[in-house]
Amino acid sequence: MFASASAETEHMAELSNLGIETVNIAINSSDFDDFVADLQPSIVMFDRYVTEEQFGWRVAEQCPEALRVLDTEDLHCLREARQKAVMDGHDFSAEDLLTTKIAKREIASILRCDLSLIISEAEMDLLQDVFGIDPAILQYVPYLLEPIGGETIEAWVPFASRTHFVTIGNFRHAPNRDAVLYLKNEIWPKIRESLSRAELHIYGAYPSQETQELHNPKEGFFIEGRAKDAEAVVGEAKICLAPVRFGAGLKGKLVEAMQCGTPSITTSVGAEGLQGELPWAGRVENEADRIVEVAVELYTDESAWSKAQTNGVEIINCRFAGGDFGPALIKRMQVLKKDLSRHRLHNFTGRMLMHHSMASTKYMGRWIEAKNS
Repeated sequence: MFASASAETEHMAELSNLGIETVNIAINSSDFDDFVADLQPSIVMFDRYVTEEQFGWRVAEQCPEALRVLDTEDLHCLREARQKAVMDGHDFSAEDLLTTKIAKREIASILRCDLSLIISEAEMDLLQDVFGIDPAILQYVPYLLEPIGGETIEAWVPFASRTHFVTIGNFRHAPNRDAVLYLKNEIWPKIRESLSRAELHIYGAYPSQETQELHNPKEGFFIEGRAKDAEAVVGEAKICLAPVRFGAGLKGKLVEAMQCGTPSITTSVGAEGLQGELPWAGRVENEADRIVEVAVELYTDESAWSKAQTNGVEIINCRFAGGDFGPALIKRMQVLKKDLSRHRLHNFTGRMLMHHSMASTKYMGRWIEAKNS
């Protein structure tokens, strides 16, 4: 069962094809109480902390024996803190993270849940080292990918047949918007000085009017909007450019580039959590001039390009394909379900936060519901 308060769109996944029933729910509505009480799920997963804030206390009240799992996707507080550091012009530190308002909300949500899914090893470390989160309520679950084999590699477009640079990402996402402006103002003009015929094609949903005005074919700078086939546009490009200055989690555009055999150039933030101890599938640089230098080198050097492509295959196959992440998660939830009361007993901070949430959030929700009626 998949329940969502979001409006349906033409781009949403057809979950019914997977045999998954969907239902619309409303925030600040006691109708959800009746819905979940009738359903009586044994496990409830919340998509990001804002969903847990809205519905976590209701689930705890109506289905106290249900295992409550938070899918963080990535740490929103980390992205916000890094963004603020970039905007303020200083290097990111743990102090930036500790002062964000979102951190207080997101960490509270993690503590209230029985288990939180963390997509990046870097964020696993951060939660324990900076916030002192007990690893007993955390589970590392990265991308679960199919291995890249010989037939896939043989089908990739070769170096000689590829042209241009590409980047891809939703324009509503602040790190993507910032990266596009960074490319436009500081990186792409210098790349064009060396590669006068090269083009940069930027794909992403929801481009604003301001973003669309960056489109300039004379400069080889193309704002393309939503890609009908993301795999095709990435797989035909020679290089994926992703100078991400702030963000969190694992960057899907860089994983997709590896799956398409397209080397990438990114920052340490962009590569975070992906490569482990393995060499990167391209180059990792944090300074604009160095990004320009390695972009020109990788674009023109077939040997270096091919090595980067091979590195991408190794990252996918060694880090995200064929692992036991899925079975480990299922086993972990089964173990927790068997002794949930003891698990919760040892998470006193979480129980304390849930107590206060059910006293404060609950009555705020009731007040909003009454006001709306």
